[in-house]
Amino acid sequence: MRVASLTVMALLAASAVAAQPTSGPAANGSPGWFLQVPPPPRIANPLAYRTQPATTPNNKANVPLCVKATVCDSIFVGLANRNMVPRVQWRQTLGYTFSYPIKLSITDDNGPYHSGVPAVGIDSKGNLWVFQRHLPGSAQLTKFDSSYKQILTVGDDVIGHQEKPHGLAVDGEDNVWIVDADAATVMKLSPDGKLLKTFGSKLKRGDWDEAKGQRLLWQPMDIAFATNGDFYIGEGHANESPNDVESGDPANMVGAARVLHFNRNGDFINQWYGNSVGQGKFSMAHGVAVDPRNGDVWIGDREQYRIVVYTKDGHFVKTLQMRNLICAIDFDAAGNPWIASGQDGQILRIDRNGKVLGAMGNGYGREPGQAIETTYMAFDKQGNIFTGDTSVGRVTKWTKPKP
Repeated sequence: MRVASLTVMALLAASAVAAQPTSGPAANGSPGWFLQVPPPPRIANPLAYRTQPATTPNNKANVPLCVKATVCDSIFVGLANRNMVPRVQWRQTLGYTFSYPIKLSITDDNGPYHSGVPAVGIDSKGNLWVFQRHLPGSAQLTKFDSSYKQILTVGDDVIGHQEKPHGLAVDGEDNVWIVDADAATVMKLSPDGKLLKTFGSKLKRGDWDEAKGQRLLWQPMDIAFATNGDFYIGEGHANESPNDVESGDPANMVGAARVLHFNRNGDFINQWYGNSVGQGKFSMAHGVAVDPRNGDVWIGDREQYRIVVYTKDGHFVKTLQMRNLICAIDFDAAGNPWIASGQDGQILRIDRNGKVLGAMGNGYGREPGQAIETTYMAFDKQGNIFTGDTSVGRVTKWTKPKP
C-alpha cells in the first residue's frame, strides 16, 4: 500500500506539473523563467540510505528520520521525492561569472559521509572561512586569506567533531560563529580560532526555557547579527520530523521552529515560534538575516517557499511567497536582499517585496555553475559573492561584473 500510494502521488504530481506553464517571459522587472527537471540523485542504494537506523555512525546525535511531515523524502527515490521536483529557474541577467578559487583538502562527495560545504563567511580583512562536513579527525573549519591561501585550520581538539555543520557567520569583531544542527550547539570562536563560548549542550536537543535555567537548542540552523551586536539563532530543521519530540524527554517538548534573540553579550532576550501554518508562521528557520536598514528579521522557510519578516522584537510584519526554496538570506553592503535557493541551484537578488530582480547559477547538479544545494553566502568588499554546496566539496566565487 505504501508503494502504491507513493506511485499515485508521483503520477498526480507529474500531471499537475504538465498542466502548468513550463516557462514565462521577463515581466514587471523580473527576468524570464523556465522549469528545470533535475537529474536523478546519485545514491547507489536509496532504500538502504533512507532507512538506516538512527543509531548508525552517520547519526550519532540520534536525530529521528523524517517520516511524518509532508516534506519528508520518499524512501524510494523517484517516487514523490522532493529532489525530483521540477525547479523554477530564472534567466541569468546579472552578469556574474563563477570560478572555484579554493582548493579543499577533501572533495569526495560519495556516500553518506560527504565533504560538502554548507557555509562560508568573510571577515573585515577579506579572509574567507569555510565550514565543511568531514569524518571525525579531519578539520571542518578552515580559514583562507584574500589570495585563497590556507592560513588556519580548527580541528576537533578545539571544537569537537561537528555532527552536522550548518550555518556560519562572522560578527563585527571578526569572531566566527558556527552552527552544528544535529549536535544542537552554536560556538563562538576568536579570529585566531580559539573557542570563546558555546550555546546549547552537545548532543542534547531541547527547548530554551530561561525561567528554568534550561538553555538548550533544537536543530539550530543559522545565526545573524544586528548592527548593535544583538544576534538571532534560527532553529527548526527537525520540524521536518515531528516525532523528534515524542521521546518523552521533558526538556524537548515544543517541536516548533523558532527564533532566539540575544544581546551582544549573549544574554537571552526573547524567542518566537513558527508553528507551521498561516500568516506570520513558518515551518523551519533554515535561513535568518537582519535587514540593516531597519533591523527587521528575515526568516527563510525553505520547504514552504516563503520568507517571513518580523520586527527585531519578534512582531510579525509580512510573508513573502516565493517560487523557490529559501535556503539562505543575506544583505549586501548596499542593503539589498539576496537569497540562495538551495536545491534549485541559484542565487537570486530580490527587492523587499520578494520580486526577483536577477539571478545567477545553472541550477541543480554537479556540473560547472550548478549546485546540489547552495546555501549560506558571503559578500566581499568588492561585491563578489561566495557560496558553498552542502553535497559537493567546493566553494564557488561569483564575480561581480565591472561597471
